[in-house]
Amino acid sequence: MFTFIGCGFSHLSSSKSQCNHNLNNPELSNQQNKEKTKKKPVSITNSANENTNDTKTRPLMKNFDPVIDDKLSEKDQLFKTQLLLDEALELCQAAQDFWQKGDLENALTTLDNSYSLILKINSYDNPKLIQEKEDLRFMISKRILEIYASRHTVASGNHNAIPITMNKHIKAEMKIMTQSKEKKFFISAYKRSGRYRAKIVQELKKAGLPLELSWLPLVESAFKVKALSKARALGLWQFIPSTGYKFGLKRNIYIDERLDPFKSTKAAIAYLTELHQIFGDWTTVLAAYNCGEGRVLRLIREQNINYLDHFWDLHERLPRETARYVPKFIATLHIINNLKENGLDTITLDEPLEYEEVEITKHVCLKDIASEIEVPLKNLLQLNPELRYKVLPNDKYLLKVPPGFSTILIAKLDKIPVYSLPKRSYVRHRVRHGETLSAIARKYKANIFQIAKANKIHKNNYIVAGKLLKIPLTKTTLHKPNRFKSTISNKKNYTPSHIVKRGDSLWILARRYNTTTRKIQFINNMASTTLYIGQEINIPGAKKNIMGRYQVKQGDSPFLIAMKHSMSLKRFLRINNLTPKSTIYPGQTLVIQ
Repeated sequence: MFTFIGCGFSHLSSSKSQCNHNLNNPELSNQQNKEKTKKKPVSITNSANENTNDTKTRPLMKNFDPVIDDKLSEKDQLFKTQLLLDEALELCQAAQDFWQKGDLENALTTLDNSYSLILKINSYDNPKLIQEKEDLRFMISKRILEIYASRHTVASGNHNAIPITMNKHIKAEMKIMTQSKEKKFFISAYKRSGRYRAKIVQELKKAGLPLELSWLPLVESAFKVKALSKARALGLWQFIPSTGYKFGLKRNIYIDERLDPFKSTKAAIAYLTELHQIFGDWTTVLAAYNCGEGRVLRLIREQNINYLDHFWDLHERLPRETARYVPKFIATLHIINNLKENGLDTITLDEPLEYEEVEITKHVCLKDIASEIEVPLKNLLQLNPELRYKVLPNDKYLLKVPPGFSTILIAKLDKIPVYSLPKRSYVRHRVRHGETLSAIARKYKANIFQIAKANKIHKNNYIVAGKLLKIPLTKTTLHKPNRFKSTISNKKNYTPSHIVKRGDSLWILARRYNTTTRKIQFINNMASTTLYIGQEINIPGAKKNIMGRYQVKQGDSPFLIAMKHSMSLKRFLRINNLTPKSTIYPGQTLVIQ
């Protein structure tokens, strides 16, 4: 056994002499490659589709010496290194051409030559070259695994055949979808299929794939464009970010093309086509689509047999979700093909989405567009679900609009204002003794993580008394305290309030303000008697006992503050839970009467 460096792929058993490619031993690999090259010249074609009779033979390694001359300048050395990487990539493409023609021996020999070439490349700590080198390692290892897997896989299907079989697993799935609570779920998904399936069928016909695959989104996402799985797979075809990126689906701050039902359909078709080239059997392809081709390839290799009849050979060893996934899809085809027998023939499908595309180069908000052309915003959102924040990106974008509105939009585009990101508003809060970040967040109806981020708090939400915090406000934030002046209100209907401190309880507050706990609970809509430090409690009471807040300034003392507001020192200390020995500090907020 041996392992590709940096790839995480282990090779197949070396019991067969033709499989013994020791890529971790460059000297041995190079010696073997030279002997193979002498024994058998390899033909490289520009395309796998060209006629082999017209193919010209040329040496694999050309006359290029991979050893870098130390006397060359760094620029020349990097240039030669890049040429070697290009040569290795060309060999990988040649190996792909050989594999598609069924010439596995030449494909493996070419991959060996490509790998031995990149082993001799010095990347000179250049990040770009290091990344290219590692990408080539990964590509070569994956190609060799696919080639050996294809030796053990017999294609029992083709692009025009999905085996619609019947067994106990499929019957069980049919019963669940037609006779249990999942029947409503199936019916709603079947209705939604009318919006997208016509376009999907059109793309499948272009690619030459089975039209039955148009029902795969019913199993994947129930034809919900914004369906999100536990594995963070998103959209109609449930792409994870890495697979979506591999097949051309863009994702940035403004758009996520996994949410676009038509762009993701093209990506899904490309992915299914690639899987069918590897496995040949459509049921195995569907299993690989659900749990990944790497896992299915490992199961095939672990079988220790020279053939794979179909998916059911692997069924018991696949993950539970995948083991149900393929039977569920086949059960769906049975139900769709026999709607009347299953009592679903009276269901009316949703109308297909019709639209026109307009190229927009202006950074605008979808809401402003809808208002200007007088189209409901929900209609534009349904046509353009990939817009993450209902804002068009600041480069070229093909916007979908209802039929007949493209010319109207073009005519009124200049009137639509350019979108600008709203500035975030903040209030300041001085931390008091006993306060926690969670209590401050509740007080301002803000998010604790946003407060921590705004103030660069990283150490277990640690805050210090006296520190001034920035509190990011949202539209729903109602608490906006005055930071510098006392807040005594002269309004007739004013209700006094109290800021909860450590040691407070409803009974203590009721006694202090000459009221009852039930009245305090009623006026504050409190379901329980639990209080939180920093919580603001409205106190029902006489108008003469109007309470306010005062922020301590430099030089203040409890006596001076009490005198300033015509209060007795005893009363001032009592309503603030202070004692004659207590210390106050600038910025602290105190209650006054």
